[in-house]
Amino acid sequence: MRLILAEPFKSLWAGKDPFAEVEALQGQVYRELEGRRTLRTEVAGRGYFVKIHRGIGWREIAKNLLTVKWPVLGAGQEWRAIQRLQEVGVATMTAVAYGERGSNPAQQHSFIVTEELAPTVSLEDFSLDWPQNPPAPALKRALIAEVAQMTGRMHRAGVNHRDCYICHFLLHTDKPVSASDLRLSLIDLHRAQIHASLPLRWRNKDLAGLYFSALNIGLTRRDKLRFLRSYFAELKGQQSLRQILHDEAQSLAWLQRKADKLLARYARKYAPGAGHE
Repeated sequence: MRLILAEPFKSLWAGKDPFAEVEALQGQVYRELEGRRTLRTEVAGRGYFVKIHRGIGWREIAKNLLTVKWPVLGAGQEWRAIQRLQEVGVATMTAVAYGERGSNPAQQHSFIVTEELAPTVSLEDFSLDWPQNPPAPALKRALIAEVAQMTGRMHRAGVNHRDCYICHFLLHTDKPVSASDLRLSLIDLHRAQIHASLPLRWRNKDLAGLYFSALNIGLTRRDKLRFLRSYFAELKGQQSLRQILHDEAQSLAWLQRKADKLLARYARKYAPGAGHE
């Protein structure tokens, strides 16, 4: 068993079974599956997000592996990813409680509790009306540079997100947002992986997801080039844009094809009569 508790849960759960206590927490439920539960709760007037993993069973593990997907076995992936990102200076969540028990990966019981990041707005929501109401150019460039640098630093540290979309970049709104004063945090790391050196395929999958999620917010070709310059400067050190476009030609062509496929899949899924809610 592994257990790490910070305040207020260290005092709140002293002398108690943390695994029973975390299951008893009440609040707004965001996701409820057989093997995982996500909710927001409040303790002493502060908000926290709780993710509880109860094991996904051998059948689900086998299904994931047969489709060449690495299954999420518990809260440990998110805990380790948060620690790694904090080590390299990528702003993310703060974990205040983590527990894991059981040696059987199919039935492992684990949880992670993180401080709520508030007040914030996701970049997806913040940029929703950009095609009709473009932001100030300086602000748009500053946000592009910040997302690029955070993603490049994450990848340089050997971490791939696996759900790398602009909705998982939260913009802090506790004070007015400007090009010279903005702060982003990266969230939802439960599927993240950590490598000694990030494989190209995982790097490109993250970039494709990020590109796809930003396709409809009115970015120009120059905006995309600005992203590439900032991203690769963080990932590999200073490079000219000409060198980046030459060295990454194959990857960039793949990214465009992948983004087009994601967009087509999204259109099919959410087209009228597709059966979605």
